[in-house]
Amino acid sequence: MIQTQDLPIVPLPDKVDTGHSAFDALKGLSFDDAITSIANGIVQFSFRLLIAAFVFYLGKFLIKRAFELVNRIMAANEVDASLTTFVLSLVRIVLYFILIVTIVGILGIETSSFLALFASAGVAIGMALSGTLQNFAGGVLILLLKPYRVGDYIEAQGFAGTVKEIQIFHTVINTTDNKTIIIPNGGLSTGSINNYSLESYRRVDWSIGLCYGCDVEKAKAVFKNILLSDDRVVVDTIQMDMDKRKQALIDNTAIEENDCPEDDPDCEEEKVSFWKRLINRKNRRKELIRKNLKNKTSITIQTPTDISRPPFVSISELADSSVVFAVRAWTHQSNYWNLYFDMNERFYSELPQNGFEFPFPQMDVHIADVPQELMLK
Repeated sequence: MIQTQDLPIVPLPDKVDTGHSAFDALKGLSFDDAITSIANGIVQFSFRLLIAAFVFYLGKFLIKRAFELVNRIMAANEVDASLTTFVLSLVRIVLYFILIVTIVGILGIETSSFLALFASAGVAIGMALSGTLQNFAGGVLILLLKPYRVGDYIEAQGFAGTVKEIQIFHTVINTTDNKTIIIPNGGLSTGSINNYSLESYRRVDWSIGLCYGCDVEKAKAVFKNILLSDDRVVVDTIQMDMDKRKQALIDNTAIEENDCPEDDPDCEEEKVSFWKRLINRKNRRKELIRKNLKNKTSITIQTPTDISRPPFVSISELADSSVVFAVRAWTHQSNYWNLYFDMNERFYSELPQNGFEFPFPQMDVHIADVPQELMLK
């Protein structure tokens, strides 16, 4: 019986880079020593593998907790939803990359060479995926410049819908017929975007054709009466709202009333802890920055003014078969489509009741007098 405890144990190198190093370590050993060394290496590798598996699942648990913590912090601070989704995606990718590098190091693979290889591969992949990097840069620009936000109704790249998510590489919109469209951020950051949610009021346009010979003034009066009978139509004037986002920026400059300014001797500040005083000083410094921002912003933003926007009716075209009336009315953006379709029905039903007809395409045919001798031929 072989006494294995008396045999010398020759462990494998801690970091096995290639198969040659393991083969060189086994040279000059007897069969029993080689078997023992291999068994010892398998045990060490199995132990490392168990540790790597434990670290992997522990890392997944910690990443999940960190993800939830960041999400709660951003939700508590009322961070914009588009920026929240971007940051959470970035945090998840970075943390998983760190976890993978850690596991590779635990398995005994040289991480420095691995990182160098990863950097080289990153350059090659970056050149191959230049469009993807452009989408990443576009996502950063969208979050910084904010041409649109989550919840806005936009039209871009040939699609129109409500923005659901702004992710690192693309933006997800939902169309009115419940289709999910994924648009790369690169094209959105460099192309034109029609954001319908920025302004409070929109103009609704109709083109209605009536028969030739109709009473134009009566038709205009009927159109206006139909429009003005609806409460959703702006009767006279609308207040052109300041950009809501710039207005929110100014509103956020309000300072908590509980803070006592340093130059106010009548304000008695309660005795608070050192940390509370430190936070109050920080808030006061923010106050000065916000006041300066308010002063600069007030120069570039005009004061809201009332602008005349009554319903408008006039002849826009003398077409082949009809007199086309341009009918325009202003309404709040939330009422746009409902008002448009409701008025179509009312025009169709109420205009004939007032003596107006909708013409069909028609053609006048004139028959010339032909001599009888030509007709006999």
